[in-house]
Amino acid sequence: MSTMNISLPESLKSFVDDQVSQRGYGTSSEYVRELIRKDQDRLQLRGLLLAGAASPPAAIADGTYFSGLRDRVLRNAKGGAPK
Repeated sequence: MSTMNISLPESLKSFVDDQVSQRGYGTSSEYVRELIRKDQDRLQLRGLLLAGAASPPAAIADGTYFSGLRDRVLRNAKGGAPK
C-alpha cells in the first residue's frame, strides 16, 4: 500500500477526527479511503447513467411493457423459467 500525505486546515482536520470517532473508523486513513471509494462509485454510476441516457430506448415503457414485466417477475417468483 502506498502512502500519501495531505495538508488540511485545522477546521477540516477537526472534522475528519470527529467523523473517525463518531462513525467508528479506526484511523483517518480508513475514513479517507471510504470517501474515495464512494466517489469512485458515484463517478461510475454517473457514467452508466449518462451512457443510458445517450442510448436509444429499448422498448416503450407503457402499460403493456409494465404488465409484461410484472408477469415475468411473478413467474420467476413462483419458480417459472425466465424468458
